[in-house]
Amino acid sequence: MRETKSARLTRMHDEYDILRQVIPAPACALHFSNPLELLIATVLSAQTTDKRVNTVTPELFATYPTARDLAAANPAQVEDIIHPLGFYRSKTQHLIGLATALDERFGGVVPRTMDELTSLPGVGRKTANVVLGNAFDIPGFPVDTHVMRVTGRLRWRSDWRSAHPDPVKIEKEITSCFPPEEWTNLSHRLILFGRATCHARTPDCANCPLSDTCPSYAPPAGKSTSKR
Repeated sequence: MRETKSARLTRMHDEYDILRQVIPAPACALHFSNPLELLIATVLSAQTTDKRVNTVTPELFATYPTARDLAAANPAQVEDIIHPLGFYRSKTQHLIGLATALDERFGGVVPRTMDELTSLPGVGRKTANVVLGNAFDIPGFPVDTHVMRVTGRLRWRSDWRSAHPDPVKIEKEITSCFPPEEWTNLSHRLILFGRATCHARTPDCANCPLSDTCPSYAPPAGKSTSKR
């Protein structure tokens, strides 16, 4: 039987209530002490893990504490610091270009709006939402691969069958279903749930707290289920 929009919305909120219980205190996995550090760390997190980013940022932040410092940095020295992350040459170019734009256009201060943040080189909506939600407490819903995968498997979004989902459309559709004050933690919880349980290759459905209502769950042979 086809699920109605109303039934889907109710299920989404029921499932999110469970995630709130399972993950009571979500937080950004990147370590930072100010908006500039978070912006830099988020840019560095592309194509690597937050855990790995956290291993290089203490030295990077201590060496270049302001946007102007980083804008004037010797690229070779930045490359040496962030080398463990991979793609260190291109990431160094991105960081210096970003720092230069921040210094020249915003006086080295990280802006607090989506339009201003995404006007900076190398900053897309995902990065801007991370900064808005975690540095400024302004509602933001970052859509990364975990969010796309989990919302697809849970069929929280209408294009769950798509092999190439649009992050902007996902952001708009999911945020329309939840109050703005939940957006940042909603993203955190979906990401943490994706990392811990709803893995990309082999989701841990046997230990999933959402298996009773997840439309993608298929019980092992011989086991009955009343949810489908």
